[in-house]
Amino acid sequence: MIDFHTHILPCIDDGSGSIGESLSLLRLEARQGVDTVVLTPHFYAGQVRPTQFLENRQRAWQQLKPYLWPELPRLYLGAEVQYFEGICDAAELPRLRIEGTELLLLEMPFSLWSNRVVRDVLELQGRRDIQVVLAHIERYLSMQPKGVWQELREQGVWMQANVSFFRDWKTRRRAMGMLSRGQLQFLGSDCHNTKNRRPNWDDLPEKAWAMAQSAEACCALTEAPACFGKSCL
Repeated sequence: MIDFHTHILPCIDDGSGSIGESLSLLRLEARQGVDTVVLTPHFYAGQVRPTQFLENRQRAWQQLKPYLWPELPRLYLGAEVQYFEGICDAAELPRLRIEGTELLLLEMPFSLWSNRVVRDVLELQGRRDIQVVLAHIERYLSMQPKGVWQELREQGVWMQANVSFFRDWKTRRRAMGMLSRGQLQFLGSDCHNTKNRRPNWDDLPEKAWAMAQSAEACCALTEAPACFGKSCL
């Protein structure tokens, strides 16, 4: 089981504030049945250059690494890349993909997307070295026309949803419908801390568990282990 979206890497963004908190989060993940965790700290192009972000990420990883043990989930380095103007021309964008894959987790603007923004996403998706995955898709659903979602799906853009999408009674039916129609490729906890944004896989309805675990492989990965791509979870 994969938690595709987390902020567990310590002291790099608004997620975990210490090595101890990161280890507590990883123990919670393991307790809830997660065996693979993707570490996706925020990347904001307006605040830091890609090279500096990667240095910061590596530093945080080296600080955490000595405290890991085999019983904890397998970890992959990645990033939650916030959309920015000129993203298609960013030479270092492939370095922000999830380790060992072509997957780029992309956080979109929380507003009505312009035609240019949609074109940029489709241009990225058209590249041979990038598979776009839109982060926490439920946050943008009501902001965009249905035609935008249809076009993105037809062009092969993948979607990631947070577990909270299935927990809220206002959105649960829509979440289940999207999962049953194969419109969600990945799920994530989007956990940030051990208090109000903890791993929440125990909130996922049993029916959603069953659907996701019986889903066909939703991605073709290059070097990642086969279990990484066997389920939307």
